[in-house]
Amino acid sequence: MSTMLVHVNSMQSSQADDDFHLITLWLQGKSLHSQEAYQRDIEQFVDFVDLPLSEVKIQHIWDWMDSLKTKDHLPATLARKLAALKSLFTYGHKIGYLVFNVGAAVNLPKVQDKLSERILSEEDISAILGQATTLRNHVLLKLFYASGARVSELVNLYWGAVISRNHDQGQITVHGKGNKTRVLKLTGVVWTDLMELKSQTENTQSNAPVFQSQKGGHLSRVQIWRIVRDTAKKAGFDQNVSPHWFRHAHASHSLDRGAPIHLVKETLGHQSLTTTSRYTHARPDESSSEYLDIK
Repeated sequence: MSTMLVHVNSMQSSQADDDFHLITLWLQGKSLHSQEAYQRDIEQFVDFVDLPLSEVKIQHIWDWMDSLKTKDHLPATLARKLAALKSLFTYGHKIGYLVFNVGAAVNLPKVQDKLSERILSEEDISAILGQATTLRNHVLLKLFYASGARVSELVNLYWGAVISRNHDQGQITVHGKGNKTRVLKLTGVVWTDLMELKSQTENTQSNAPVFQSQKGGHLSRVQIWRIVRDTAKKAGFDQNVSPHWFRHAHASHSLDRGAPIHLVKETLGHQSLTTTSRYTHARPDESSSEYLDIK
């Protein structure tokens, strides 16, 4: 992290001693993945402006955003970085460390919702699963779809969190955003395949990872992303299909098949029904255009 972060703010309060301490306090309580992403974003900003946070002006923020645009960052990435910075300034002002909340005057850019472009069909899912080269990869992809779990949740899944309920069904416990725990039921072929993977795995102690690397440890996030992307490419998909696409597919397909929206919300761990309801609009069955007399 830039040395500028350890600069002592002349207006410091007892809540934070310096910029570095402020950022440390701000990151507390966030998930490990969020902490790593937010810290990278803030480090990038501080390295760019080379100023204490108390001396940052609105123009500095816009100059930083302009510099990021020249690096071909996606709009969603730019919005996330700016949101992290605004959150930090808001927090610093709230605890009395910063006199002014310079981020409050900066509006987040609107990000076009392209959810519908990232929803795989049931046939697409089958095609991708059919290209998995190992049992581990096949079960990993199938579990992404069946559970709707995030990468951060499956990358840390261990055998002690996999519990049988009877011969053809069981459950897994995953830990999601905000350290929230969800118990997800698995049935039929998904559970059978998971148990087959267990029977072929050498180390199935309670603390052993379900999806193991060649060295026996947890697969990394990068390795999992690569498995998903490469398998999808073998199935003929040009886009960089990510694990989150399987989560989107789970939500969309389960709603299409009549699953109650509140159940989908609980399964995916959404905080609000508004988030889940996006999937009902991403693939509409009707359109007012059908009523137009177009010739």
